[in-house]
Amino acid sequence: MTNSRTLHVTPVHDATCHCGAVRLRLRLPDGIVDPRRCDCSMCRRRGAIVASVPLSDLEVVEGEDALGCYQFNTMTAKHYFCTRCGIYTHHQRRSNPEQYGYNVGCLEGVNPYDLGEIATRDGMNHPSDR
Repeated sequence: MTNSRTLHVTPVHDATCHCGAVRLRLRLPDGIVDPRRCDCSMCRRRGAIVASVPLSDLEVVEGEDALGCYQFNTMTAKHYFCTRCGIYTHHQRRSNPEQYGYNVGCLEGVNPYDLGEIATRDGMNHPSDR
């Protein structure tokens, strides 16, 4: 079943950066749930479609040494990217530090444009700032 809210993929799925130096393994038992964009200063610039998983459902299986981490403002969120090709792969979320947001475009065999219309969250007025 494919619609704008969920795209079902295999329960265990690989995600990679562009050059392949970084490889993640994600457990997605319900597929891609609640894909979204965000209009905060960081997300607006990178333009990625993200979805979230519990920390335990994302594993870096290759290339941990190639991952860079960028933090800003409150220094709560940790934004990870490949230092070789520059692709954002995932981040530990500020609004829920018990989850990773992951770049749907990094999932092997998944075209994020197949998701249809994607909601945009109001990251300019972050829930943690209220």
